[in-house]
Amino acid sequence: MPSRADVAYFGAGPAPLPTAALEKGAEAFVNFDNTGLSLAEISHRSQTANKILADTKAALTALLHIPESHDILFMHGGGSAEFSAVVLNMLAVWVEKRRRKAEADLAGDERKILERVKSELQNELRLDYLVTGSWSLKASQEAANLLEPLGKGFVNVALDSRQSNHGNFGTIPPEDTWTMTSSRSEGGSGSAFVYYCDNETVDGVEFPALPQCLSQSSQDQDDELLVVADMSSNFLSRRVDVSKYAVIFGGAQKNVGITDVTLVIVRRDLLSFQPPPSFLHAVGVWSPPTILSWPVIAKNNSLYNTMPIFSIWIAGEVMRGLLETHGHSGLAGQEEVANQKAKALYHVLDAHPDVYQVVPHRSVRSRMNVCFRIRQGNAEQEKIFLEYAEAQLLQGLKGHRSVGGIRASNYNAVPAENVQKLVAYLEDFAQRSKPGIAV
Repeated sequence: MPSRADVAYFGAGPAPLPTAALEKGAEAFVNFDNTGLSLAEISHRSQTANKILADTKAALTALLHIPESHDILFMHGGGSAEFSAVVLNMLAVWVEKRRRKAEADLAGDERKILERVKSELQNELRLDYLVTGSWSLKASQEAANLLEPLGKGFVNVALDSRQSNHGNFGTIPPEDTWTMTSSRSEGGSGSAFVYYCDNETVDGVEFPALPQCLSQSSQDQDDELLVVADMSSNFLSRRVDVSKYAVIFGGAQKNVGITDVTLVIVRRDLLSFQPPPSFLHAVGVWSPPTILSWPVIAKNNSLYNTMPIFSIWIAGEVMRGLLETHGHSGLAGQEEVANQKAKALYHVLDAHPDVYQVVPHRSVRSRMNVCFRIRQGNAEQEKIFLEYAEAQLLQGLKGHRSVGGIRASNYNAVPAENVQKLVAYLEDFAQRSKPGIAV
């Protein structure tokens, strides 16, 4: 029977966790801090639970240098639930901004205010989506579904990278080809927000950095660009300037912890832009369900309902481990580790182009999810590759069911030595795949 040290796991999620965090977690699951209770048993309203939330927030704040302008929420439902939460909360922000301006312009005439906002919603509401892979595509589709009762055309897919890559994901075209909604200063109506997925786990595509067109700020609050980023699969793998984002979210089960915790970092001022539900409904918009309402979750310190305290504690342990490992360098240190591991994998793949074909374009290759095919997608060869890998305890390498192929996920907790084991196997398999050599 193999030990944990014998197995090199490259699954895309749930993903590997640091062994030290798991070992502490095993103790905490039975008897946390000599209390005689498991972390799975304690009340989420207890002082212990509140301290765990505070400590985890503190660790995340230290790692990402989160400014006071932003709040941290712990939620349910993973990134998929946030597809809906983003639309409903940010739409409420958009409506409330318009309502307040109309209220000032129309001296509080409620009928005229309602008529004006309803008209603006039908004629000016736009949600910009950058679609670069399967998850941003799903997010844009969820937005269109939620807004369908209002009509069509509210979701502006400003970028669909398949259009420049023969119908497949794997590139990010130049920014000057994106069809973003024009801002008011440019003569347009402006978008309620612009949404993108920083790293696409299925397709192996990662933005090298925050796009330049999204980093521009406006002094006019009514014309600012509110950037929303799904960072589920590269969260805490590199430095991020949180101040440039309205919202960052991510499921924990990639780089942070175990399933059932979703991290949301949201600008505090947006939490105050929430119109009365009755006004939203009169306009024709659903109010966010309570469990997805960012203002409600923030007001209740993420304890509106029973949160999985054990899962939050594990996330905190992972974060504190990063702080201890990298010290003052913080995420700069982890970023360098991630880059070096990814570089080793891509180097061996590129060295054997007749055997391995990396799926995404070189300029947008993911550091977290290395996606490739064997001999142009030869099903038999890929099956053999996976079988031989499993025999060597290199596990979790099968590509996503929707695209096939091979995927090696290089998350933070994947040790460098495990990456080297995979590099050695890739080299060996390539040599054995040469003509005249039996695999």
